[in-house]
Amino acid sequence: MGGVGEPGEAPAQPGAPLPTFRWEQIRQHNLPGDKWLVIERRVYDISRWAQRHPGGSRLIGHHGAEDATDAFHAFHQDLNFVRKFLHPLLIGELAPEEPSQDGAQDAQLVEDFRALRQVAEDMELFEAKPAFFALLLGHILAMEVLAWLLIYLFGPGWVPSTLAALVLATSQAQCWCLQHDLGHISVFKKSQWNHVAQQFVMGQLKGFSAHWWNFRHFQHHAKPNVFHKDPDVTVAPIFLLGESSIEYGKKKRRYLPYNHQHLYFFLIGPPLLTLVNFEVENLAYMLVCMRWTDLLWAASFYSRFFLCYSPFYGLPGALLLFVAVRVLESHWFVWITQMNHIPKEIGHEKHRDWASSQLAATCNVEPSLFTDWFSGHLNFQIEHHLFPTMPRHNYRRVAPLVKALCAKHGLKYEVKPFLTALVDIIGSLKKSGDVWLEAYLHQ
Repeated sequence: MGGVGEPGEAPAQPGAPLPTFRWEQIRQHNLPGDKWLVIERRVYDISRWAQRHPGGSRLIGHHGAEDATDAFHAFHQDLNFVRKFLHPLLIGELAPEEPSQDGAQDAQLVEDFRALRQVAEDMELFEAKPAFFALLLGHILAMEVLAWLLIYLFGPGWVPSTLAALVLATSQAQCWCLQHDLGHISVFKKSQWNHVAQQFVMGQLKGFSAHWWNFRHFQHHAKPNVFHKDPDVTVAPIFLLGESSIEYGKKKRRYLPYNHQHLYFFLIGPPLLTLVNFEVENLAYMLVCMRWTDLLWAASFYSRFFLCYSPFYGLPGALLLFVAVRVLESHWFVWITQMNHIPKEIGHEKHRDWASSQLAATCNVEPSLFTDWFSGHLNFQIEHHLFPTMPRHNYRRVAPLVKALCAKHGLKYEVKPFLTALVDIIGSLKKSGDVWLEAYLHQ
């Protein structure tokens, strides 16, 4: 080993000893335009390359000045391929006396989690069953046809229209689940096949951009429930969650009656997330980032939808049907995706190890055949967050191993009944609102 390195120092020639760095040096490089990170005890300067990162500069930047080993393994399918891109960024390695993780992290937990991941790989739990995902796609397409047949055979009356809207909303909900699987490259062995299939499901079947979804969703996985890193909880000043309640109260900020946010949540949360927020955010992303292919995919969805239903309803009626479907699926999306996260710890960056950070921000919902299907197996949120690329049909098999790891290290492995998980969303919003009010009145 060479001596302790200086910033910017790199091996003089191939095969030369790598410079070594201490964590106190690495911590200084977590600024815009100056970011280092550590993977498998090797130090990489990602400052210039971050903008070219396929997952986006924000995603990789969230791990600046940290040990990103477990995140690296969690997000990537073909590690040998990805390491080729890392090699030119290598500037050194951790000094021998330095721990592999910075800060007060449990080294034994990190080691045990990595051993658990290896066991899961040995059990082939990262291998997908093609028939499972083919069946999912098939039943989505069948629902799309069924909805159209209801109107074609029975006319555009209230009863067939209501049934068609419910069927289409269910199809759209299941499309969210399938594109989610594809975005996590958990269906096909080749990443490119997952990306192409995700563009079809997200674009042609839903009218959204796959790149937009991955951009925001991968950040959620990297730093779940962390303000300004997880888009799903960075919702102030509309809603206050976790630590933001105290902060807004102390600073006397009152843009909305936050002590009643658990009530106005029903008016602007579930009904409007997909119809308004996602539609606007998605379109803005495609235009600003010039994702023209995604825009064409989305246009193909709208063309198909209105060509199918305008002959029965006319353009205004087809538009009304579209709005009804979006509102219905939006209810599904909000309740199903937030029941595992909003009631958990939400706050600023704690710089925990991978397993601890995921467990602190997630909980499970009791499994059943219906819940597994209805939620797209997101009731196994703990397993999904620990192993994002694992096909969802294997969550049940890995769950006992995860539970044993949690028991060994005194970590909470929380499982709730389905209805309790839904009610806890409202309870959490009310609790945050009450905390804000108390801080607002007494500080």
